[in-house]
Amino acid sequence: MTECTSLQFVSPFAFEAMQKVDVVRLASLSDPELRLLLPCLVRMALCAPADQSQSWAQDKKLILRLLSGVEAVNSIVALLSVDFHALEQDASKEQQLRHKLGGGSGESILVSQLQHGLTLEFEHSDSPRRLRLVLSELLAIMNKVSESSGEFFFKSSELFESPVYLEEAADVLCILQAVCRGLIKNGERQDEESLGGRRRTDALRFLCKMNPSQALKVRGMVVEECHLPGLGVALTLDHTKNEASEDGVSDLVCFVSGLLLGTNAKVRTWFGTFIRNGQQRKRETSSSVLWQMRRQLLLELMGILPTVRSTRIVEEADVEMEPNVSVYSGLKEEHVVKASALLRLYCALMGIAGLKPTEEEAEQLLQLMTSRPPATPAGVRFVSLSFCMLLAFSTLVSTPEQEQLMVVWLSWMIKEEAYFESTSGVSASFGEMLLLVAMYFHSNQLSAIIDLVCSTLGMKIVIKPSSLSRMKTIFTQEIFTEQDWIYRQLCETSTPLHPQLLPLIDVYINSVLTPASKSNPEATNQPVTEQEILNIFQGVTGGDNLRLNQRFSITAQLLVLYYILSYEEALLANTKTLAAMQRKPKSYSSSLMDQIPIKFLIRQAQGLQQELGGLHSALLRLLATNYPHLCIVDDWICEEEITGTDALLRRMLLTNNAKNHSPKQLQEAFSAVPVSHTQVMQILEHLTLLSASELIPYAEVLTSNMNQLLNSGVPRRILQTVNKLWMVLNTVMPRRLWVMTVNALQPSIKFVRQQKYTQNDLMIDPLIVLRCDQRVYRCPPLMDITLHMLNGYLLASKAYLSAHLKETAEQDRPSQNNTIGLVGQTDGPEVTREELKNALLAAQDSAAVQILLEICLPTEEERAKGVNPDSSLRNVQSVITASSPNKGLEEGEDNLLCNLREVQCLICCLLHQMYIADPNIAKLVHFQGYPCELLPLTVAGIPSMHICLDFIPELIAQPELEKQIFAIQLLSHLCIQYALPKSLSVARLAVNVMGTLLTVLTQAKRYAFFMPTLPSLVSFCRAFPPLYEDIMSLLIQIGQVCASDVATQTRDIDPIITRLQQIKEKPSGWSGILKDPSYKNGSQDTRSMDPDVQLCHCIESTIIEIINMSVSGI
Repeated sequence: MTECTSLQFVSPFAFEAMQKVDVVRLASLSDPELRLLLPCLVRMALCAPADQSQSWAQDKKLILRLLSGVEAVNSIVALLSVDFHALEQDASKEQQLRHKLGGGSGESILVSQLQHGLTLEFEHSDSPRRLRLVLSELLAIMNKVSESSGEFFFKSSELFESPVYLEEAADVLCILQAVCRGLIKNGERQDEESLGGRRRTDALRFLCKMNPSQALKVRGMVVEECHLPGLGVALTLDHTKNEASEDGVSDLVCFVSGLLLGTNAKVRTWFGTFIRNGQQRKRETSSSVLWQMRRQLLLELMGILPTVRSTRIVEEADVEMEPNVSVYSGLKEEHVVKASALLRLYCALMGIAGLKPTEEEAEQLLQLMTSRPPATPAGVRFVSLSFCMLLAFSTLVSTPEQEQLMVVWLSWMIKEEAYFESTSGVSASFGEMLLLVAMYFHSNQLSAIIDLVCSTLGMKIVIKPSSLSRMKTIFTQEIFTEQDWIYRQLCETSTPLHPQLLPLIDVYINSVLTPASKSNPEATNQPVTEQEILNIFQGVTGGDNLRLNQRFSITAQLLVLYYILSYEEALLANTKTLAAMQRKPKSYSSSLMDQIPIKFLIRQAQGLQQELGGLHSALLRLLATNYPHLCIVDDWICEEEITGTDALLRRMLLTNNAKNHSPKQLQEAFSAVPVSHTQVMQILEHLTLLSASELIPYAEVLTSNMNQLLNSGVPRRILQTVNKLWMVLNTVMPRRLWVMTVNALQPSIKFVRQQKYTQNDLMIDPLIVLRCDQRVYRCPPLMDITLHMLNGYLLASKAYLSAHLKETAEQDRPSQNNTIGLVGQTDGPEVTREELKNALLAAQDSAAVQILLEICLPTEEERAKGVNPDSSLRNVQSVITASSPNKGLEEGEDNLLCNLREVQCLICCLLHQMYIADPNIAKLVHFQGYPCELLPLTVAGIPSMHICLDFIPELIAQPELEKQIFAIQLLSHLCIQYALPKSLSVARLAVNVMGTLLTVLTQAKRYAFFMPTLPSLVSFCRAFPPLYEDIMSLLIQIGQVCASDVATQTRDIDPIITRLQQIKEKPSGWSGILKDPSYKNGSQDTRSMDPDVQLCHCIESTIIEIINMSVSGI
């Protein structure tokens, strides 16, 4: 059989005209076209029709008229005039004979022995014999086919290959007829692999071209039989070319997608083999069906690609991309569905059928995947498919330009995710996929990514984890760094919080500090930048427009605060590990922390505990660890008062006038304080109705004018109101408020510029707080503020030094050379640094306590007016009563006395808190000692002073005489205040120690020790009467020792000893005499300068006081 390219075939137009017997169309055919239809037309004209209508009679006449002018009609009429019944019987006998004798037998029943060649016999024969010749040749071929077991073979046929007799042979074949299903059923499974398959495909393809309406049915037979895949594709290509629609999904895409993505595994394998076998051929020509299919798909793909470069992309991409990189964008909405179908088809071709794309196909596919669809549900689906295809087939990206194009597109994808989700209305947008892929990449769960890709694409394809390595690097280090993604998630987070969000932040922090693998110590994430953190808190300034100024929600700000505190805590906890790895991740600066309103955010979180889950409690834990000065108990109690029912009632009283007072007006009112107090008082009272956040704009004005309030004549009500407002502000902005207040209360010295302290300065040296204007020490409202700040900065200093110790832990680590010979001593430097830190903190706290105790002492002016700490505490009311009738006294004198009393109470409250928090402070202070005149104040005013009973024995055992004296004096006051069994035992110890010291002290030291301690014995007897005998014996012993030392110089000392003995033996007889003031005064010879004589008189006075106390008690 010769090539078919030079042959003429029945056109679809002619076939349809013949099929419908459209005489008008048939009449319009040319002679060559009509020649192909003559066998059918002649048979139609000669056979008796079933249609006996008049219209068919007219059409038949027209057909006869067409045939009348054609010469070949006569030969065809002759062919149709044979005895077909006899011919059929002979053909059956011929077939049986050949089956018995074999296909190679030369015997034939249809034709006798041929005297000439087949072509000559055909030429010389009449019509019946021609039919028999052709039929005999066909039966020979068919018998050969049956013997070949379906395998293709080539057989030369002189009759069928002769172009001279081709028309006559075709007429005979047309009359004998053929069936398409037989050709398909007996066809090859892979038609393009053999010559027979290609011949069979060409034949059926030409038949379907003749009748296109049957092409899809033939294609269905191809799929059903799983034979001739090239024919199925070829028929689809022919059908696709006849389609008029350009926007919809083509039949080729649907057909091939159905084969590869359908549920029939047999069909999928069959067609996949066709693709693989087609690629194995070294060269694909345009005649190859696979090549034609790939070309058509590529043309369809390129047909929907917009080639207009977007201005927006130029701005994003041109800076980092080469000028020759083509950027596609703006995919039309009507093309989105078709583009998604094409992407899935190429995924199936490459993933299931093993198609290897050419450079041109890969380039165009990448351009399609990186195009930007409209924000519709179909657009969201397209982006998801494109993203998964990039993950599944990373080999499509082969050049740096293509990689950069992908980077730009993924950056756009991340940026536009929220917009797509809000506009398209699709809740499960590709943003969730980005979230999952990011988590899986950073946790190295590549199998989970593969499952996600296959699920999204809707097909099971083989993806090697190693093929994702490059994409992982690009995804995690260039376009989708973990910190960027987490930062965006924190910014967009809303309540209620996902339970995995806080663990995700913790894992991210760990990834910043700890490398992902030991082999690559640099494989760590970067922390969020300080500028990004500041952007979150931009607008948190308080006031009426607090919500309007905030760009980010309070939830986002709380999460960022949690991240910062957790990061700093983890950084300190891993200091030694990081030092061993020679890594030092960045720590956030103190200036950044100063700009974050931590306390304000914690207050906001307190009201959102239900929505925030465990975030509020986690923040409190971090705050207590890293910022203990923001967790003072008094502050929490104050907050409950500020945010309670009273605050709601005050808000109900809030008027427009209160809201209309600006900070500028408040400053003007403060400036007028020396002249008038009315305006500032009115504004301050109005401000008390505002909330804490609304007061923030007034903070600077309030603090900057505090120094002015120290002047005389300022009403107490103004001071108390300022104190109240300060405490309210302290609940939302404590750290910034403290710095402003400390700087405002500095002493004003002429010609000396005041230093502006920072938060860091005050944490390093908290005692700066007490270097304020001296007038603050006698202004209770401002002293209350000062003590509050001092307590806060002492706590902050502890946290600061602990953090500093951890940060610099590697500085004292021994070098490698030193540690070789110091096995077991590597922790020595750390212990030393810890001890030094504790010593510094102890010295700092004790210095603060000593300064505060010194403030409790009356000044020289106050002493001149008769004020002392004992009277101010024990009998303040009597002092005030005694001084109030004196109308000549100035009002300031009364205030001075009351102010001292109030300041002492405030200081005692703070000292009590400090002693309870750390009893070692109390021990250190009392071992240092302080003026004994403050002992009545401290013992009565500090409830926790009873802890001193624990270390007084140790203090008495000190070698310094001053400490022993201070211990006994302190114990005397404690025994009066706390008459406990423990106090009795310590008092008995003190009496015994005094008796022991009497025997070892020199004259000078004996006088220095017993003169201040003898009055303490009276307190011991008052608190514990059982000690009476021991104390009286001790006093007699002291007197005897003193008398023996002065016996040679002072002869009249014996009568005193005699009196002391008589008093001890018969105290009741002396009680009346001893109560006489004249005797008491006359019995003491104060003119004597001898220490022993003075001590003897002091002993006598002590005994008399004890006796009077005992008698009066009885």
